[in-house]
Amino acid sequence: MLLMKLFFSFLQVGLFSVGGGYAAIPLIQDQIVNVHGLMTLAEFTDLITIAEMTPGPISINSSTFVGTRLAGPFGATICTLGCIIPSFIICLTLAHFYYKYRNFTGVQTVLSSLRPAVVALIGSAGASILLLALFNSDIISLNLGDFRIIEFGLFVGCLYLLRKHKTNAISIIFGSGVVGTVMYLIQGAII
Repeated sequence: MLLMKLFFSFLQVGLFSVGGGYAAIPLIQDQIVNVHGLMTLAEFTDLITIAEMTPGPISINSSTFVGTRLAGPFGATICTLGCIIPSFIICLTLAHFYYKYRNFTGVQTVLSSLRPAVVALIGSAGASILLLALFNSDIISLNLGDFRIIEFGLFVGCLYLLRKHKTNAISIIFGSGVVGTVMYLIQGAII
């Protein structure tokens, strides 16, 4: 009974979490904590923290961790399948229609019209992350007095290494993590 409850809960999450992995977290919380009472909010928060730290999509990681916590490896499989089946079916259906009608001018017009919107969405996400890193807030509650100089220095340095010296992005990620950690340890020791 628990496995069926988990499967259908994550099937709903996979079907209705439009907007990316972070949009799935409130749905997972609603199903697991509020509706079915399978976890406390503190347990769920701990699992989401772990899911954010591990590589991969947050919704898949969350479903896997929740399933593991509640029903072991088989529960992880059931929850993960429930989360990905709707996307899988939708992608298969869209791929079928795309390959069938890809040469029609109407399809090409729609796809070319969507490209600027996709670029704008990616740019918006990048700007949100940059504001969060530099000011620890979003655009609505932006306070210029909260400017974070260490993050700005890391951003400028990494951008310079990426653009001017064509440094490997993985090296920059690890390097900036080390530099940021050292800077905060030094800053904490001074204060």
